[in-house]
Amino acid sequence: MSKRRLSLDLHPIYNKGCLIDKALVDAIKEAEDKKAKELEIICGKGSGALKKRVLKFLERKDIKEKYHRIDKDKDNWGRVFVYFRWSRGQKNQ
Repeated sequence: MSKRRLSLDLHPIYNKGCLIDKALVDAIKEAEDKKAKELEIICGKGSGALKKRVLKFLERKDIKEKYHRIDKDKDNWGRVFVYFRWSRGQKNQ
């Protein structure tokens, strides 16, 4: 059974640029593989630099085409939710 909700906590690697990008790419790939409906990205409240980096990553054309929409948590500034919509029988590209 596939997991419908995934979570990625970036706290442990907040200051390691190349690991952040790899973790984000891996999380999107896992969401695709498992046909997850939601990916929660925890970037923390801090200065906001990590959240800006995450949002910039999500705006990349190759990434943006993989998800349906994103939401910023109104109650917790340090979280971003990525929502996916998969068609029945849709194949990974």
